[in-house]
Amino acid sequence: MSNLTKQQIVESVPQKGFFGHPKGLFTLFFTEFWERFSYYGMRAILVYYMYYEVSQGGLGLDKTVALSIMSIYGSLVYMSGIIGGWLADRIFGTSKAVFYGGILIMFGHIALAIPGNITTFFVSMVLIVLGTGLLKPNVSSVVGDIYAENDNRRDAGFSIFYMGINMGAFISPLIVGSLMKTSFHLGFAVAAVGMFIGLIIFVMTKKKNLGLAGTQVANPLESIEKKKVFKSFTITAGLIAILIAIAIPRGWLTFESFIAIVGILGLLIPTIYFVAMYRSPKTTEVEQSRIIAYIPLFLASVMFWAIAEQGSTILALYADTRTNLNIFGYQISPAFFQSFNPLFIITLAPVFAWLWMKLGNRQPNIPQKFSLGLLFAGLSFIVILLPGYLGGIDTLVNPLWLILSILLVVLGELCLSPVGLSATTKLAPAAFSAQTMSLWFLSNAAAQALNAQLVKLYSPKNEMIYFGGIGGIAIILAIILFLLSPIIQKFMKGIR
Repeated sequence: MSNLTKQQIVESVPQKGFFGHPKGLFTLFFTEFWERFSYYGMRAILVYYMYYEVSQGGLGLDKTVALSIMSIYGSLVYMSGIIGGWLADRIFGTSKAVFYGGILIMFGHIALAIPGNITTFFVSMVLIVLGTGLLKPNVSSVVGDIYAENDNRRDAGFSIFYMGINMGAFISPLIVGSLMKTSFHLGFAVAAVGMFIGLIIFVMTKKKNLGLAGTQVANPLESIEKKKVFKSFTITAGLIAILIAIAIPRGWLTFESFIAIVGILGLLIPTIYFVAMYRSPKTTEVEQSRIIAYIPLFLASVMFWAIAEQGSTILALYADTRTNLNIFGYQISPAFFQSFNPLFIITLAPVFAWLWMKLGNRQPNIPQKFSLGLLFAGLSFIVILLPGYLGGIDTLVNPLWLILSILLVVLGELCLSPVGLSATTKLAPAAFSAQTMSLWFLSNAAAQALNAQLVKLYSPKNEMIYFGGIGGIAIILAIILFLLSPIIQKFMKGIR
């Protein structure tokens, strides 16, 4: 199996059957649709479940603690992709990684669906983090496997796949958000059912639709390596278990210390990646220059996602406590606002694709697009402070302010996120192409690790200072990045 060529894998996949695309795209589209339905449905109500009182069906955690846990959870989800990618590349292939990941996610949501305590909650989080780390990066890799390298349908196929992601993310908060009024656990159960449907579709159609795609282990471990890896894993797991057993009773490992540890890792791991790639003998002088150019883009991405990912924390809290949810006599769920981000992406992504094509060589370069992304993100926080400035912090806010803030951050995302993926493939050293893509996703992990500290600073009383300070910093960084763009462009050595 490990000697299969790319062409043999492509030939094993029926090349027509889903809107003119390979049949396998049907399997992957709906697997990812239901996985994202499951994930974003759960995420839409998770922070409310944590801080709502026990009498309201929640866990009764302090709001600030709940916001920090939510950020750490998001950070760990992105960090776990490194482990998921390694396991797929070295042990069982991407197809099995998708299946095992879906199983873990489903059981994580089942654990949330069963009324329990804080221990059950953390068990579910571990399962979902590990499951998402296995499924999320690897299902995208399988999409790449079903197309030949010179197939001009590839970009369109990824666009269709991306639409599936956002369709699932759009629908689920509306359904799960409605159910949270009845029972949080019922909402989590629907998320579990969503992942179950995705697994059924994957298992029932993969043999016929995917052929050999995802079955090959790219860089399998030798038998000697397996023994070393198993030994190292066992020793590491044992040491961690011993440290936890000692640290928790002594009060060394608390919510605060764990949040701090993940925060350090969120910044330390990307730093190690950059240093290792730059100093590697496999990295050429031109590639070293491009790595230097990539650093300010990475930092800009961290700042952008630090704002964008607060949609599921600070802005979720804002929707619940500061926004007028009575619309024409109907009380809407605060979770509904989580659907606007994917809705705007579905609507506006084609517009941005058309705009860049229309501008051609006149379009902004990569650093300039990143600066636009940061600018929009900063403005989204400036907009959301205006209701407090104009009407005070004691009155409920018109929901259009929150929707406008979400729209602005989506405009920034469309300037930065797809461009960042493209820039990563262009600037990555040849010997580290896959790992550089992992590094790109670590910018989100670093951002959410940073957020775990930032959200502690928020309160309704100081919301204008909070939004204005973070928004202002983003705008200043956007201006600096725009001014430095000619210098960064030179370091990119011909990449525009």
